[in-house]
Amino acid sequence: MSYSVLFVCLGNICRSPMAEAVFRDKASKAGLREVEIDSAGTGDWHVGKPPHEGTRAILDTNLISYDGMRARKLKAEDGEKFDLIVAMDTNNERDIRSIIGSNTRAEVIRFLSLVPEKGIDDVPDPYYTGNFEEVYEMVGEGCDRLIARIASRQNG
Repeated sequence: MSYSVLFVCLGNICRSPMAEAVFRDKASKAGLREVEIDSAGTGDWHVGKPPHEGTRAILDTNLISYDGMRARKLKAEDGEKFDLIVAMDTNNERDIRSIIGSNTRAEVIRFLSLVPEKGIDDVPDPYYTGNFEEVYEMVGEGCDRLIARIASRQNG
C-alpha cells in the first residue's frame, strides 16, 4: 500500500523541510515501504531556495540528508496528490484548507496533534525564535508517531 505525506509550514525553509528530512530518514530506517514524502509552504517568498541555514545545521549535526530539497509553494492539486497533509501550526492548517479546498482526498492534520501530551497546538517557527533544537526534538517525536501510524496501516 503506497502512502503520501506532505509537511507544510509558512515559507518551506525551516519547519516543513526539517520534518520532511527527519521523516524520510526515520521512515527509511523503520523499513516503511512505498511512502512518498515532500514539503511545501503556504507562501512563495522562498520558492527555489534550500532549507534555512539553521535547519541545515541541525540536520547536519544529526547526519540527516536534505540533498536536493528546495522550497516550493503548496498547490491546490496537492490536496488530490497526497493522502496526508501535515500543518506545522494552526495558521498553516487554515491556509492549507483555503488553498486545497474542502472537496479533497487529503486528510489535513496539525503536526502536534500527533503528540497531544505536548499540550501545545503549534510547532514554534525557528525562523523567528532561532530555536532549531527545540523544533528538531518536536519533529522527531511527531515523526516517530506518524511512522507508527503508517506502519500499522501498512501491516494491518
